[in-house]
Amino acid sequence: MTNPILATDSYKQSHFLQYPPEARAISAYVEARPNDFADRVLFLGLQPYLMDYLGRPVTRADIEEAEAICAGHGVPFNRAGWEAIVADHGGYLPLDIRALPEGTIVPTGTPLVQVENTDPRMPWLTTFVETALLRAIWYPTTVATLSWQCRQIIRAGLERTSEEPDG
Repeated sequence: MTNPILATDSYKQSHFLQYPPEARAISAYVEARPNDFADRVLFLGLQPYLMDYLGRPVTRADIEEAEAICAGHGVPFNRAGWEAIVADHGGYLPLDIRALPEGTIVPTGTPLVQVENTDPRMPWLTTFVETALLRAIWYPTTVATLSWQCRQIIRAGLERTSEEPDG
């Protein structure tokens, strides 16, 4: 899907109506939850998301398409918010995204990414991007973590059975 306004769950289209009117800033974070297969994760996947999803500005055509699809789904559409993003931010989402360096191995439960809106008119935007952000990070982080775990197991076997495990 190339329209960033539609790269979310349908119910998130109504979130702009649900925040208190005085809300100005929202901070959200992404973490790998503790689970049965890993106590640590290898963080991966943010850079492609930033380049492929956030590196492309929202356009008026995206707004028109999203509004029509939201109407078909029977969900509200924040046309004024998206038009302000196009008019005031050149179509780029006014977000501050901070993250651990990709490739970092951390305990599960550690925040990997933090997102905050930078335009006080758009606190809804922080959690709006959550679906696409989680989708972008979850799979690469899971594959990288499992691959790293396999490497650890193979390395341990090499060290026990080889005179030159590096060679």
